[in-house]
Amino acid sequence: MIGAFRLESQMLPGNGKFEKTGLGNDSKCKEATNTAFNFLKVNAMRVSGSISTTLKNYIVNYQDFQGIGMTEKLALPTLIALCYIALGKPTITSLAVLGEISIGGTMIKVDDLANSLQVCLDSGVKKVILPMTSALDLSTVPSDLIGSFNII
Repeated sequence: MIGAFRLESQMLPGNGKFEKTGLGNDSKCKEATNTAFNFLKVNAMRVSGSISTTLKNYIVNYQDFQGIGMTEKLALPTLIALCYIALGKPTITSLAVLGEISIGGTMIKVDDLANSLQVCLDSGVKKVILPMTSALDLSTVPSDLIGSFNII
């Protein structure tokens, strides 16, 4: 089953720790979140010179809305959440992040795009961040479903 998940993030003064809550003992989920933080540590200066991964602690809480179990595709959404808080920017309301990123920065396309977008619509999402690797798959999605979103 495909589900919607909420990420809440916070940054505090500290020494570069990354804490994640709401994942339980799922090692694959934790590995995906660590991929995001490690990517940020390596590429922080490419994102912004104001990001510090050594003088701040980052906390992200993950919530499973439907109780279907946490997804293992958390690297890209976690990276985006970490960047927002590191830059002190407010998050975009009603935003969904689809797709995944590898530790090397390769964007991985969305599996089952049409069903993923339907879950987004059912969850009240208005804006969707979609990797360009999934652009060709948009032709397989009904136009009325695509028209329900502002695709970024």
